[in-house]
Formats: sequence, C-alpha cells, structure tokens
Amino acid sequence: MAYDNFTILRSTAVPMPIENVDTDQIIPARFLKATERKGFGDNLFRDWRYNTDGSPKADFVLNDPTYSGKILVGGKNFGSGSSREHAAWAIYDYGFRCVVSSFFADIFKGNSLNIGILPVQVSPEFLERIFAAIEADPATELEVNLPEQTITLLTTGESETFAINGYKKNNLLNGYDDIDYLLSMKDEIVQFADARPF
Repeated sequence: MAYDNFTILRSTAVPMPIENVDTDQIIPARFLKATERKGFGDNLFRDWRYNTDGSPKADFVLNDPTYSGKILVGGKNFGSGSSREHAAWAIYDYGFRCVVSSFFADIFKGNSLNIGILPVQVSPEFLERIFAAIEADPATELEVNLPEQTITLLTTGESETFAINGYKKNNLLNGYDDIDYLLSMKDEIVQFADARPF
C-alpha cells in the first residue's frame, strides 16, 4: 500500500508534553481486532480522549480546537511499550504525518517509517523551545524538510538536523512501503532473473 509522498511539511502542531507515552495509550488493546489500516484514528488516545460514556474530555489536547495540524509533538520516550504497529496506524489515520520527540522507542519508530509517518528526533532543548513557542502562539508553524533532514521553528528560524535511514528516507520521499519499493524495481529484477540460468 502506497502512502503520501513526504518532502517538505509546513504545519501547525499539536503539543503533547507527556513523557513515556506508550502504545497502549496511543491505541488501547481492545481496538486491535481490525485487520485493515482504516478507522484506527477514531480511537487514537481513546482513554485519554473520551470519558467512559463516550463524551469527549474537554481538557485533552485532541479535543481542544485551539490546536491542529499534521505534526504531533510528544514528550521524551514516545511510543514505548508493546510492538503493536496499530499505534502508528492510528496516528496516520488520524491525520498526523510527523511526530516530533526527543526520543522514540525503536520499534515504534520503525513502524512509523514503514507506513509514511516521519519520526523526527530533536534535542531536549529544541523540543522545549517548540513546546514554548506553541504555548505562546498555537498558530506557530514548523517546517519539516525531509530532503535536507531539517526541522525549523518558523517563528524564530531556529533549526536542527535529524537522522534517518537512507532506505526509509527514499521510501518516504516516494510514498513507498517495502512492497512498493520492490515493485519500483520490477524491470531490473526481471532483467536480473532473465540473465540467470535455471
């Protein structure tokens, strides 16, 4: 399944300055029954977002119309806990295309890259500056430049670089998952196979 091409994303951001957000908080286990990658956004942060009667919790950031955008800014150690890829599915299905944190759990980071979400790891100091800027002005925009591997706080021009695996970067730029990448090389694969004796 192909995903949106990711090149340069300019967007406001949703701040969630909570450390150690684990995958069970991102998408509770009771919502893992579906096999398609659709509909998970409805239950993103379900237990933080809604009361037991289904009414939205007014003090949770996703229910606050003050904040919006395609970038989620989380606290340190985002995506810890179990390896469920549904957590990344829920974030993508909700509409986020980038998650920013000062540290990501490795499995969550890999799952995100596999489905078209760019996890951007920044220094703790830069993360705090992002949170402060959004608190001061929720209309604050970030620019995430994947080709240059930079993230910029547009109100101040402050910028940091971030690391990413070259293969995953190429896939994000082209909107590929692993299967799409192989299909993009179909002609070369066929030529290679034809040139080999049985």
